[in-house]
Amino acid sequence: MNPLVLLIEDNEQNIYLMRFLLEKNGFAVVEARDGFEGIELAKKMKPRLILLDIQLPRMDGYAVARALKKSEDVRNIPIVAVTSYAMVGDREKVLEAGADGYLEKPIDPDNFVETIKKFL
Repeated sequence: MNPLVLLIEDNEQNIYLMRFLLEKNGFAVVEARDGFEGIELAKKMKPRLILLDIQLPRMDGYAVARALKKSEDVRNIPIVAVTSYAMVGDREKVLEAGADGYLEKPIDPDNFVETIKKFL
């Protein structure tokens, strides 16, 4: 069975690109368009990895990461923030919220899958 990745992202172009790259490399992908849906799907689907945007509707990615790390049934699932937040201190803020890794947007299609495999 292909490793399942939960993609919590609201931008259609980003979803399309990441889904394409992941599926091309043997991953199964499930999508959530906001933080609440992402938390619900994480608990229901138990993915191997969560890719998390920070700028989300209804609940930002910081709050999502904190909620996931507090939940006993999903706290050990690696979370990689994939975000356009690239100012000084943004990486640290994402990691403090509970993310295990940080990737800047726009993603590099040539290295994206190899980079996220390091978190599995």
